[in-house]
Amino acid sequence: MPAARESLLDAAGRALAHRPWSTVRMVDVAAAAGVSRQTLYNEFGSKDGLARALMRREADGYLAGVERALTGHADPRDRLAATAEWTATAARGNALVRAMLTGSWTERLPEPARPGVPSTSTVPAQRRADGPLPAPGDFLRMVRDRAVAVLAAPGTPTSDTAKLAFACELALRLGLSCVAAPAGDGGTAALVHHALHRDFEG
Repeated sequence: MPAARESLLDAAGRALAHRPWSTVRMVDVAAAAGVSRQTLYNEFGSKDGLARALMRREADGYLAGVERALTGHADPRDRLAATAEWTATAARGNALVRAMLTGSWTERLPEPARPGVPSTSTVPAQRRADGPLPAPGDFLRMVRDRAVAVLAAPGTPTSDTAKLAFACELALRLGLSCVAAPAGDGGTAALVHHALHRDFEG
């Protein structure tokens, strides 16, 4: 029931934007999505299952935005600047994305899954979205490695690939720094362009 699932996740996301997760009620999420509470439980198994699925969807949405940023420009610096800008914008605009990228989980948010705690739900695993989310460092490495894969030309020497990986990581860390302290004139993209002006010369 893909349509119902997406409607439930949308409703859960809207509820979380307005109040702490601990006060969000399953019956209210179901009503907001226009489905029965039983449908909600059939899809996610529990409130924890709903939370994990919502986190996974937000993580996937962030990574899809990274992919768009990396492929939306010709110049490598523009690609990295767009990725850093997207990282800052996504994290500022979405509390779950911000928590996933920075590790700063607040009491308003659902608790992330802890490693080594198996679920006892009978709902299929792919629908429960079981398992812990990647840690902030894992997210950074995933995006850095994807950026390197997009930007590195075939046959690039190892030393040049390492330099490129450093530049990609620097751009991402600049993006994350702008979540806490927004960039001034020119925004995050200008910071990245300035920081990387030597890395892509020639």
